[in-house]
Amino acid sequence: MADIFDVIADGTRREILQLLLRRSSEAVTGTSVSQIVAALGVSQPTVSKHLKVLRESGLVTVREEGQHRYYSLSPEPLEQVDDWLVPFFVTEGDFEDVAELGAPALPEPAARAAEAVGRAAASAKNVVQSALKRLGA
Repeated sequence: MADIFDVIADGTRREILQLLLRRSSEAVTGTSVSQIVAALGVSQPTVSKHLKVLRESGLVTVREEGQHRYYSLSPEPLEQVDDWLVPFFVTEGDFEDVAELGAPALPEPAARAAEAVGRAAASAKNVVQSALKRLGA
């Protein structure tokens, strides 16, 4: 399986993912290759090649109906990217308020759990901020 960063490095694949994300937010249950071709203005063989890479990486799923194939976004593999990026957005200063309270050190399992919760919160914050930027808010 290709490295997720290699998969999303390609601009056409990112455009396909963005299109599938938009369509999923519109409650569309799948997007055909011909719809992707029309929306992006790229050739059918090019779209099919990129969809194969996205499918093999687990970023899209395919539903077959007769001769037609409908693709949907499956964002779970992007969690690897999110996990890698979060430390760049979380700084030591984000936790200064807690340190100033003089809280005792946590046992190691609790510290790991707290770190995981903090990363999840930072990730959620980043997702919400990105969504708000896209909406122009």
